[in-house]
Amino acid sequence: MITGVGVDVVGLERFAQTLEKTPRLRERLFAESERNLPVHSLAARFAAKEALIKALGRSDGLVWTDIEIVPNEHGDPDFRLHGSVGEVVASHGVRRLHLSMTHDAGVAMAFVVAEGGGEFLGGGTDV
Repeated sequence: MITGVGVDVVGLERFAQTLEKTPRLRERLFAESERNLPVHSLAARFAAKEALIKALGRSDGLVWTDIEIVPNEHGDPDFRLHGSVGEVVASHGVRRLHLSMTHDAGVAMAFVVAEGGGEFLGGGTDV
C-alpha cells in the first residue's frame, strides 16, 4: 500500500550558485561518496532527499548525510540509509521506497513513492 508520495524540483543554476556561495553545504547535505559528483547529480540527489522527506510527511530525526543515493544492482537510483534514518523511516510505517531522478533543461527532479506495512525492505538500505 502506498503510504506517501514526494516530489521535488531543483533549479540547476541556482543550486550551483548556492553551493559556490556556501561551500560547507556539500558536507551538510551529502554523504562523503556523493560530494564530488557533478552539480546536476548533486541537485538530483538533493531533490531525492527532499522528496523522501515529503513522502514521509515530516523530517523529524532525519540527518541529510545519513540519506545516501546509490545505484542499485540494475544501475537505477536507490536509497542507502545510515544512522537512525532507517529507524525513522520504519517508524513512519514505510517498508519499501521507490526513487526516480532526472535532470534536463536546467532542472533536476526526483520522485519518491513510499510503501507501507510490514518490515522495511528498501533497496540497499544500511540501517
